[in-house]
Amino acid sequence: MKKNIVEHKYSVSREDRTRKNQHQSMVIWFTGLSGSGKSTIANSLEKRLFKEGISTYSLDGDNIRSGLSKGLSFSREDRHENNRRIAEVAKLFVDAGIVTIGAFISPLKEDREQAKDIIGKENFVEVFVNTPLEVCEERDVKGFYKKARQGEIKNFTGISAPYEAPENPDIKINTEEESAEEAVERLYEFLQQKLKFDE
Repeated sequence: MKKNIVEHKYSVSREDRTRKNQHQSMVIWFTGLSGSGKSTIANSLEKRLFKEGISTYSLDGDNIRSGLSKGLSFSREDRHENNRRIAEVAKLFVDAGIVTIGAFISPLKEDREQAKDIIGKENFVEVFVNTPLEVCEERDVKGFYKKARQGEIKNFTGISAPYEAPENPDIKINTEEESAEEAVERLYEFLQQKLKFDE
């Protein structure tokens, strides 16, 4: 099959889009348990960047699973495939010159490393939203933890499926010690140098 695929070279390059946008493109990948606050922080960060004239787009686990990965379950194999699809889509957004913000549980180190390899480590910012399981379970915003404890949801991360915390994330956010607003400002400052475009 691969021998019948020929990559087409288009006239407008990533560099052209970067020049037009006047900022670099990248993926900011938020990982953490369900209910950790990653989607809330990711959303606030996008608003902050967008306000400053940065071209952005957000990808979220629930949205991806209601479309692109609609037919996938939460088995180990399907989680791996879901993660791969997300990374391939994010890579396209990077090529389009857009700062792509993703909020995904992405519980396994192997899958996050695969995403980095697909997107390119130089284009990948890993943000670990480090909220303890007991705090996430107390919040239980979507009622998933209760269902998982009752056995209604199988392979639920933190309950019946593992979560492997990143060992060396670019940014770690402890939501028990830092507000969402403080986290967003710290992230924004961290990204300034990475976003910088020099002719």
